[in-house]
Amino acid sequence: MTPERYQRLRAVLDRRQPDLTVITDNVHKGRNLSAIVRTADAAGIAQMHAVIDDKDYKAFRGTAMGSHSWVEVRRHRDIGELIIGLQARGVQVLAAHLDAQSVDYREPDYSRPTAVLLGAEKRGVSAEACALADAHITIPMMGMVQSYNVSVAAGIILSEAQYQRQRAGMYAQPRLDADTYHRLLFEWAHPEVSDFCRANNLPYPPLRDDGEIDQPAEWYRQIKARKQAGS
Repeated sequence: MTPERYQRLRAVLDRRQPDLTVITDNVHKGRNLSAIVRTADAAGIAQMHAVIDDKDYKAFRGTAMGSHSWVEVRRHRDIGELIIGLQARGVQVLAAHLDAQSVDYREPDYSRPTAVLLGAEKRGVSAEACALADAHITIPMMGMVQSYNVSVAAGIILSEAQYQRQRAGMYAQPRLDADTYHRLLFEWAHPEVSDFCRANNLPYPPLRDDGEIDQPAEWYRQIKARKQAGS
C-alpha cells in the first residue's frame, strides 16, 4: 500500500458521518440499491440499512462488491423495529413520500441525526414506515412524471444533506468514535488480513504510522503458535 493510498483512506474516514444514514424499504433491484450505496459513500455515510429479502439481498451483493467495501450495509427484516430503534437514539427519520403532509426535501435540518427513508419505485415507502416517520419529504417535479428513480432521488436528497452539513462544519474534523475509526481503517487498508482475523476470531494486529502491520513476522508467529496450542 502506497503512502498516498493510506492517507486517502484516512481522509475519507475523517469525513465519515456517524449520524447520517439511509434506510431502503424493500428496494429490491440490485442496481438501484448499489447506486444508493455509492451515493451514500459519496455523502460520507459510514453505515446504511436495508430491509430486503434473501433472494434480492443475494443479488445485490453480487452487484455491489466495490461500493459495499466502503459503506456497511446492515440488513433488517422488520422496518418498524428498525425505525423505532433509530428514533430511540435521537435520529429523525425522513420518508421520501408524497402526500398532503410532505415538505420540500430542502426544509428539514440535516445537521441533526438523520435517516433518509426510501422505498421501491412502484410501491414506494410502506404504509407502516410512513406512519412511523418523523416527516415526509418530496422533490418538486416540473414535468409529467411524478417521481425520480429511487437512486436518483437518493442522490438529490443526500446532496442537500451534505450541503447543510458542510455549511455546519461537520466534515471538518473526524466524527467517528476511535474504535470504529481504527477498525474501519484496518479493514480498508488490509481487507484480506481482516477477513482472516474475522474467520478465526482474532483481534486485528496494530498498525504502524504508515499503515503497515507492526512487526508482521512476530504477529504471524504468535498466530501459528496459538493454532498449534489449540490443535
